Amino acid sequence: MSVDPYREIVFDRDGDGPAGQAAELVALARRGVTDLVVFAHGWNNSPSGATRLYSDFFAPFPGLLAPGVEAGYAGVVWPSMMFTDEPVPDFRALVTTLPEKERTIVRLTELLALARAEEAAFAEFGALLRELADVTGEDGAGEGAVGEGAVGEGVVGQGRSGPGFAGDGPVPDFLLADPVETCAVFTGALTGTAPEALLGGGLGGLWRGGREALRQAAYHVMKKRAGHVGERGLGPLLAEVARAAPGLRVHLVGHSMGARLVAYGLRGLPGALRPVRSMTLLQGAFSHYAFAARLPHDPGRSGALKDMQLRVRGPVVACHSRHDTALGVLYPLASRAARDSASLLEAPARLSARDPRWGAIGWDGVHGVPGAARRTLATVLRDGVPASGCVSVDAADVVRSHSDIRRSELAGVVVSAARIGRR
Repeated sequence: MSVDPYREIVFDRDGDGPAGQAAELVALARRGVTDLVVFAHGWNNSPSGATRLYSDFFAPFPGLLAPGVEAGYAGVVWPSMMFTDEPVPDFRALVTTLPEKERTIVRLTELLALARAEEAAFAEFGALLRELADVTGEDGAGEGAVGEGAVGEGVVGQGRSGPGFAGDGPVPDFLLADPVETCAVFTGALTGTAPEALLGGGLGGLWRGGREALRQAAYHVMKKRAGHVGERGLGPLLAEVARAAPGLRVHLVGHSMGARLVAYGLRGLPGALRPVRSMTLLQGAFSHYAFAARLPHDPGRSGALKDMQLRVRGPVVACHSRHDTALGVLYPLASRAARDSASLLEAPARLSARDPRWGAIGWDGVHGVPGAARRTLATVLRDGVPASGCVSVDAADVVRSHSDIRRSELAGVVVSAARIGRR
């Protein structure tokens, strides 16, 4: 590890972790640590990979800190999985992340490899996807659920929530629809072909859409998990630390799904406790409307993280890049698949990353929050981050892909947002 003191915070898929983790962080405060930087990784298939990321990212910090600042560092390790632009999630990563689903994953990959042009094969494939995502035949659309922030992923009034957790959001339509039609829609979305034309040309060519359906099912599982870990794990842990060490200033950092995790961590904080002094979201894989009180295209609904930015004493910074194709192309597809517009099967064959309803916060920053500032990376590094409110920082000059965050410039953004850097 490039910095000291450093601690790791470990959570399982339910947000539970070993006893004593909060006490270790409190001990840092009693040793003189004034500011604790907590980083949550995104899609990562090993704890060692997460530790390497943290070591690389934290390395510039000691040289950036102002005199008198005693910083401590913590890395959140949670069971996630790679989210890349590959056609199918890595088999080993899937099994490592979802070991209880190994038989299901083995059969899903077999069906994709065989690519049989038979309706029975597609029917089995659809049933296995539902099993992977823990969706039963009784799951369906309901009223009053809360998702995440686009037209269904994060809004009130659409979809079906999981038990006791608002962040579960709606069950994606593609998991409930006819699997042949679903695979046709995904194939059409990726190729720019009308699904009706694909359905008339035989079933064999639809397995490309099946590969995308598997990836989207895995995305759905990880999206729910990140929210659970944040709200049920990180939030309560930070609350425990705040009660025992009220003077410790906490600065949250999250990448990709880890950005979702730390943002949902704010939900798990009791309203009276406000230990978080800044939050920096690096290529966040959740809706750019998540913090919106009203959606511009549907003012009667709001993002699931509405007003959560007010639980941060300082700024909420969203670094974004137009070079992030995972968020520019794959995220809109995932949002549309999660019944963000009545039904994926009613959507046009070609999805548009420019449609504001499907935007990710890591693609074009915070939307729907009045007064949210927008800055270039160069401006922030020269003049600093505004002291409060939502701030979108265009990091395209250095972030060239979804995982391209091991950058000293981004470390500088975090330090500036935390107000712990040299002038």
